[in-house]
Amino acid sequence: MKSSNRSENIRVGTENTVGKSKSVTVIGLGPMGKAMAAAFLEHGYKVTVWNRTSNKADELITKGAVKASTVHEALAANELVILSLTDYDAMYTILEPASENLSGKVLVNLSSDTPEKAREAAKWLANRGARHITGGVQVPPSGIGKPESSTYYSGPKEVFEANKETLEVLTGTDYRGEDPGLAALYYQIQMDMFWTAMLSYLHATAVAQANGITAEQFLPYAAETMSSLPKFIEFYTPRINAGEYPGDVDRLAMGMASVEHVVHTTQDAGIDITLPTAVLEVFRRGMENGHAGNSFTSLIEIFKKSNIRP
Repeated sequence: MKSSNRSENIRVGTENTVGKSKSVTVIGLGPMGKAMAAAFLEHGYKVTVWNRTSNKADELITKGAVKASTVHEALAANELVILSLTDYDAMYTILEPASENLSGKVLVNLSSDTPEKAREAAKWLANRGARHITGGVQVPPSGIGKPESSTYYSGPKEVFEANKETLEVLTGTDYRGEDPGLAALYYQIQMDMFWTAMLSYLHATAVAQANGITAEQFLPYAAETMSSLPKFIEFYTPRINAGEYPGDVDRLAMGMASVEHVVHTTQDAGIDITLPTAVLEVFRRGMENGHAGNSFTSLIEIFKKSNIRP
């Protein structure tokens, strides 16, 4: 009987997203949560909002949102609940005291955290009668409400499909699979690339400025280098997928010499060498593991767990 009630609750939540009484709850009103609530309001949704600092909801109230005075009220208002929080620990802090109100709810957690944290949250919510969809938003708040933006989703497919129309108010949707951790995983590996690439840009710009080249003067060259990366990724992907790293196009030994030159150039400019030195260390480990004649892509083997130094 209890399982039947949960299914009915989820079905009612689905009707709320596609009928005239479209409604949703948004918990967490940082810049991202505010942008999400505003997008729902613009699309004619009845939006209930809650935030630990209640005055953050004031602007949304003037646009038609309903401010819940407690988390209990926020959960009771709708079957579909969007979470936009700092991390998953914040979710537990907020929802634990209101656990009795979670049964039958669909929680779409758009907070950033690790794949394992997402899997644990899905189990925690399931034990309380709720369904969990993990989301990884690929844009800043300014990208919310734009169909060309994208968010990764994972979790029970039927729950995702039932709420897809509502989620597409926020961004385009990219469903990655049933595993709750997949959306978080895709998000984090994208962030791995993004932050590393952007940090390298800042470092290179610092070296440029130390040599009298302005950021504006450097811009076209930095952009050209960044725009060339997709071609390299496309070329090397089939080889990496096959676990093959032939030295027919590049060799690790040559790459190491290049990185050494970067370190020396940075040092001569009086700029912090931490970043290029870390890169050089990875190249050295590759050389020590016998990859000197292989492509630099053989360094992927150095990154794997079995080769991590204690």
